[in-house]
Amino acid sequence: MHLIRNAEGSCYVGDHIGRFSPGDLFFIGAELPHNWVTPLSNGQVIKGRDVVLQFDGDRLKSASSVMPEMSQLGRLLTEARRGMIFQGAARQAGAVMMEAIGTSCGLQKLAKLLDLLHLLSHTKEYILLSSAGFAPKLDGKSSSTLDEVFRYLSSSLGQDLRLSILADIAGMTESSFSRFFKDKTGNTFTRHLAVLRTAKACELLAQTNLPVTEICSEVGYKNLSNFNRAFREVRGMTPSSYRKLSRS
Repeated sequence: MHLIRNAEGSCYVGDHIGRFSPGDLFFIGAELPHNWVTPLSNGQVIKGRDVVLQFDGDRLKSASSVMPEMSQLGRLLTEARRGMIFQGAARQAGAVMMEAIGTSCGLQKLAKLLDLLHLLSHTKEYILLSSAGFAPKLDGKSSSTLDEVFRYLSSSLGQDLRLSILADIAGMTESSFSRFFKDKTGNTFTRHLAVLRTAKACELLAQTNLPVTEICSEVGYKNLSNFNRAFREVRGMTPSSYRKLSRS
């Protein structure tokens, strides 16, 4: 489980690409690749950026042989394999519970964890993030390479980003990197970049009064027609329509 305290940036969960902001609460299942990238300058550190809670879900499920109530976790743990982000009251209450677990000890810590799991297993206020069939095989080296690539992408959206640049970062040829990227993320590089830029554009459209033409440049598009086309392909509407909808 991952609670974001005081940062924002790009979120990668399986083949999902989006934005995260303070207060977001995620539940990520076993073996699902994930990362939260906040672009920072050299040497910059965000203290207390997040709270992370890790536990063995299979052990909790196996406890149902002596505590039948634990069987209620089955659905939650299954859906967490696609990654979950909670919303509304569950998001707010879950964040408070996460913080409380960190200040507890002994059986009290376990009791508070069970309270949190009870809340999350009964709420309908969540969104599944990754595609149902996404199941990559990531080793340590692959994960490290993707982390470096993701960080570069998140900090360079306004620049001219080409496949050759990322291939150099990964130490691969363009064709090898293209296959690697598709295999490990579920997206082609072109699609991934379009979704990432669109996610940043959505944030700017919703939270600022910048003109669409300026947002277009901020997220790396050289002309408005290409930006509008990419935005419509990803979001199913124009940037202007998204802005109106976000403020309605």
